[in-house]
Amino acid sequence: MHFPRRTLCPLRQFITTSTNAARRPHTSGNLVSSYAARLITRSTQQRTMSSAVAKRLSGKTILITGASSGIGRSTALEFARTSPQDLRLIVTARRLDSLQELAAEIAKEVGDGVKVLPVQLDVSNADEIRGFVGKLPAEWKDIDVLVNNAGMVKGVAKAPEINEADINEMFATNVTGLINMTQAILPIFLAKPDGGKGDIIMIGSVAGREAYIGGSIYCATKSAVRAFTESLRKETVASNVRVIEIDPGQVETNFSVVRFGGDKSKADAVYAGVEPLTPEDIAEVVVFTAGRRENVVIADTLIYHKNQAGATTVHRKS
Repeated sequence: MHFPRRTLCPLRQFITTSTNAARRPHTSGNLVSSYAARLITRSTQQRTMSSAVAKRLSGKTILITGASSGIGRSTALEFARTSPQDLRLIVTARRLDSLQELAAEIAKEVGDGVKVLPVQLDVSNADEIRGFVGKLPAEWKDIDVLVNNAGMVKGVAKAPEINEADINEMFATNVTGLINMTQAILPIFLAKPDGGKGDIIMIGSVAGREAYIGGSIYCATKSAVRAFTESLRKETVASNVRVIEIDPGQVETNFSVVRFGGDKSKADAVYAGVEPLTPEDIAEVVVFTAGRRENVVIADTLIYHKNQAGATTVHRKS
């Protein structure tokens, strides 16, 4: 769990001034001291947990697709903040300028302990994926974690009026691109000693579990991701590769803006009356799964906000 430095300073100050008193036996007149003691214990536990995750991630090379915005961008930031001393992040997307801005932001926030390599990549282009690993600098090729995040949705049309170009683009990005990326990186994991090692983290969707009107193609692509992920987990069970799926519910990103062709008013209506999940919420879960002890696999996770109970079962406050 990550705590920004600015939120810890007041706590440290309070603990420092209260530590000696906290060690005295509790009496009815010593409530503040008792509270300080509990804060000290809780703070120590939190630092211990954070240190354990940072240690497990230290020295790793992490590849994130679709990192220019939304969940991918937040995931890169969360990895950097969680393990800021010795980490390599390969961030990919079609927009190189956004990736470079992300790299600069990470450097400014955590310093040079996290190395960031921005790489322009369109996962829907099979040729680009085929040449991806070969073009990486030698010191970046030993990848440890793949976060298959790149994905998109187009339109809300129903059959028989679904645009063929939209169908092809969604499948090429969400399904074929994810599979091709996995096949490009998996040999690196399987070649590691002692039965191979590595994490493949798929960003799926509740849409892969529950279809809804106007989302037939997107739901079909995420259902395909779910089937591929389950098969891959079974196919690699004899190795030490961890296959992980994280299925977000309603998350406020530019996802809906793209779906509605840039119409911000329609996109905003999707989240009207609710407090949706944020990209940071999902990023925290991604880093949590990658930071578990090697024998622990968070295989399948469905994440809702508190007023969601299904793909379209959402309570909206008036």
